[in-house]
Amino acid sequence: MNAYSPARPAQFDRSAQHRRSAYGMIHVAQKQLAMDEDDYRQLLLNTTGQISLRKCDEAQLDAMIRALKAKGFRPMPKRGSKQAAQHPMARKARAMWISLHQLAVVHNPSEHALEAFAKRQLKCEKLVWARQSHANRLIEALKDMGQRKGWCMHDPKTGKAYGPIALKGSLCHAILKRLKDLGVARMDWALHDAAWKLCGIENAKDTRWTASDYEQLAAALGAKLREAGGLQ
Repeated sequence: MNAYSPARPAQFDRSAQHRRSAYGMIHVAQKQLAMDEDDYRQLLLNTTGQISLRKCDEAQLDAMIRALKAKGFRPMPKRGSKQAAQHPMARKARAMWISLHQLAVVHNPSEHALEAFAKRQLKCEKLVWARQSHANRLIEALKDMGQRKGWCMHDPKTGKAYGPIALKGSLCHAILKRLKDLGVARMDWALHDAAWKLCGIENAKDTRWTASDYEQLAAALGAKLREAGGLQ
């Protein structure tokens, strides 16, 4: 299909979401295990019989994740896990930490890396033990990291902080701007262009996007940014 073909109507399904989640987990595992490209490709071929993740079906993607876990990969604890703090400050910090990874500001999106960052900011050994009155110190530090890379978090006209959906949309715009600067995306592309032409996410320009839609797009664009060498 021509790389510049028109966008298609919105279609976010569970299968596509599962694949994107698997892609993200596999890329995180490759970095966590410090696997070079040759070793990674060989494991992929031995495990799935494929030479590209894009050619793998869902069962093959799951098999690849199991193979990486057998090599020592440890995914970030899921929300609700006893290993991860679940108070309001931790949940907000975790969401921002993952967003900063998508923006290619944070190299390691794991809970362990977030804990290490929070320890430096709060002078507290564990995030679960941190005082909620100190939340602003941690959150503002994370916001500063994103804003330095172009993530706008306030309405430029009113100065008011963006709500959740607008904040996620602004993150997508910031990631796309960095992709344009790297020459990966065309300068005249809007989000709907990048969604389809870069990430294969089908959507319509005039369709109102949900928070989930923006989250999926941020993850997909973030993977493209890291692949293009956006991490510094």
